[in-house]
Amino acid sequence: MIAKLKGLLDSTGEGVAVIDVQGVGYLVACSNRTLSRLGGVGSAVALDVETQWREDGPHLYGFAEISERDWFKILINVQGVGGKVALAILGTLAPDQLAQAIAAQDKAALSRAPGVGPKLAARIVSELKDKVGGIALGKPSKAGESLGAPIVLAGEGGPLADAVSALVNLGYGRSEAFAAVARAQGKLGDDAEIGDLIKAGLKELSK
Repeated sequence: MIAKLKGLLDSTGEGVAVIDVQGVGYLVACSNRTLSRLGGVGSAVALDVETQWREDGPHLYGFAEISERDWFKILINVQGVGGKVALAILGTLAPDQLAQAIAAQDKAALSRAPGVGPKLAARIVSELKDKVGGIALGKPSKAGESLGAPIVLAGEGGPLADAVSALVNLGYGRSEAFAAVARAQGKLGDDAEIGDLIKAGLKELSK
């Protein structure tokens, strides 16, 4: 099983790159985010690789960063999310943004990825919301780290969820509202009341 490729960039296409490793060209599917970081043809590249076996043989998926590969492995375990859709999500949302969107239950953010409709976005949020536990907001876990216990999630009730809803009603995106209120709660403490969270959240958004 191939876990890493290091060589020269031979060519790129829509969603794929060919990596020349000592004269052997490996076709690797990549997110747009990873493709944008490979440089020009002939550039030295190193990709972490996830190998998926199908009836027609092995399929390689390449990632410029380990956190993207780790999220890919998590996403493809959700019913209805194959490799292509997982890469589309990771091409739309960086790993930290994906963790934040799931924690905030921001289905609209996930739906921006090609191939992800409202139902699939809802399924992703539902199945993965407990798996973002232990990931500091904006800081996905390193490879091999446990995702830990669930963090407080928007939509579970309580002042945090109510404050997030209030900011969303004011026109802010759900993910950015959740991030602002989460930071505010971190400063004010878990016992902060909704009014204080809204005021502090607005200050965070104005920075």
